[in-house]
Parts: sequence; C-alpha cells; structure tokens
Amino acid sequence: MVRIDTSEGTSGVAYGLTRDGPIDSIVERTISPHYIGHSALEPSESFYRALWSNHAVHAAGIGHRALSIVDIAAWDAHARLTNVSITELLGGTTQAMPATAIIGYPPDIPPQALAEQVTGLLSQGWRRFKVPISSNLDLSVERLRAAREAAPDAWIGFDINMVLRSAGAVLEFEQRVRDLNLGWIEDILPPGDAVMAAEVKRGSATPIAIGDEQGGAYHPRALLEAGAVDVIRADATTNGGVTRMPVFMSLAREYEVPLAPHMFPHVHSRLMSAFGDTSAPIEWGIPGTGVHPMDDGLEQPVIRSDGFMEPLDDAPGFGRLIDLGWIRQQEVDDPDGALVDLPDEMVV
Repeated sequence: MVRIDTSEGTSGVAYGLTRDGPIDSIVERTISPHYIGHSALEPSESFYRALWSNHAVHAAGIGHRALSIVDIAAWDAHARLTNVSITELLGGTTQAMPATAIIGYPPDIPPQALAEQVTGLLSQGWRRFKVPISSNLDLSVERLRAAREAAPDAWIGFDINMVLRSAGAVLEFEQRVRDLNLGWIEDILPPGDAVMAAEVKRGSATPIAIGDEQGGAYHPRALLEAGAVDVIRADATTNGGVTRMPVFMSLAREYEVPLAPHMFPHVHSRLMSAFGDTSAPIEWGIPGTGVHPMDDGLEQPVIRSDGFMEPLDDAPGFGRLIDLGWIRQQEVDDPDGALVDLPDEMVV
C-alpha cells in the first residue's frame, strides 16, 4: 500500500501485489524523491519525472509496478483534493459494465464443487466466469468441462498462468478444450516473446488474452504490433497507473483489439468508465474464496439479470480502497505509519 500526503492535509492511497518484489524499497529510494515537493494537482508530470529518472528500473518489471501504484495514489490524492470522484476528475461518468466472476478457488476444488459455484452465481445474475489453472492440466480440463456443463451459454475464460513454455505446448492444450468454446485462454506464455505468442494466436481457435503482467516501455505495442493477442489485458497497478491507461486504450483502438482489465475492480471499473470504455469486463473475486481477499470487505457489485454490474459508489477519489479490518488480521510492516490516522472516507 502506498499513501501520499499533500501539504493541504489531504491524502491519496493505492495498493497492489508485490509479487515478492522490493516494491517498498523502490518507492522509497528512486520514486518518492520525484514526487515530494511537487504539485499534487499534476500527477502525470510527477509520473514521467520519476519514469525518466531511472531507465534501468522504472521502465519495466517490478520498478514499473512500483511506479504504477504510486501513480494511482497520486491521482487519488488529486481527486480527493478537488473533492470529486476519479471518474468525474477524468471527464467521465460511472456506468453499468459487464462483470466477470473469478471462480474455482482454491484452484484445486473438484469439478463438482466448481459447477455448484457456477450454478449459484448464475442464479445471482452472473453471466461471465473465469477459471484459474489447477495443479495439473488434466484437472484443469475437467474443471473447465464442469463449468461449461453448468453454464452452457455463459462466457467462460481460462487463466493458464504462464505455466507452459512453448507455442506447441499451448496449442496442444488448446486442442483439448477447443470444443468448450472458451471466451479466451489468458497468460499463455511467460512475458517477453511476442513472436511466440503470435504463433499461438495463429494456431488457436480459442481467443488469446495477454498483458496484465507484462508492463513496461514496449507494452502493449509489442504484442499488438506482432498480432499476438485477440484481447489485450491491462492492469493499472502494473502497466503505468492512471497516467498510462489512456495510452493503452488508444493503442487498443488503433489495432482494433478489445481491452480487458485485470482484477482490482474498484480501480478499473472507475477508470474504464472515466475513459469511455464501458464494454470492458470488470473482474471480481468471490469473497471468502481467496481470490483477492484484500477486496472482500470493500463494496461488492450489484449484478443485474443481464450480467452487468451497477456503477460503484461515486465517492471522492477511488472511494474506500482499504479494508482495515482485513489488514489488522495480517502480519503488517508499516514503518512509515501509512495506516495511521487514515481518514474515514478512505477505509472500510
């Protein structure tokens, strides 16, 4: 979690996944100096000042992730300082959007249990489901078949989580599930080889989605230029925060490829609405299953019968992003007191 305090007494916050990288050290050593003392009303200028200050660290990977989280906190502070929602600040309005339920967690629950989960969610209005990879591909296939049998007409996607290492291996797996008419296979290969990803796309009858773990100076243009994706994935906490999201969306439109954000629904639903892409599906972890437990206590979606989610509360900034109750149950390292005296309007 990153917190930015302004001289006016207003704060902004954001959080993301470290993926076991030294996010805190990077923020402290190479990013903070380029924000401290500068205007809270010009977050994009601070973003690029920090980005260009250290090409070796900030341009990609874990450094870009660290900068992305800081950027979200900076925009949150800007919006709160002007007492408007982030959507309004960016010139948009919140609207209903398609919603995807991330199901099948923990990832080794048996196919029947997954099918029962799908059936229950269908009764609540959900029409889109994403299934994670299990401990082996055979169980993954069984779970996907169970999900499809439970929801014959629903959109079902699969996250293979970059476990395969060659185009041939991915295409062999795709053949096994081709008859299921999946919405996409996501994260097909480790980052870094757009040519190999394009080889998969050419041989696959199932749409290919990549992007949310591949942030950096060449992303997403490298994947789009190579013709490697049917859907480009985006994650503001990884791919450049609020500042770079319009770049992503502009490139997606240029290459006529739909964009779909990765999790963090309280951030992405507001940003997609703000920038005018209300067709982008918003991903939600099912509370209590372990998908994204830091979100479980935050505002949850109201799902309509058509599978769309109603707009979230249009509070200042990004609304209530921090679940203090959940945080207090964890082992917490907070040497700078970021969690001390957080304003009520920021937290649950």
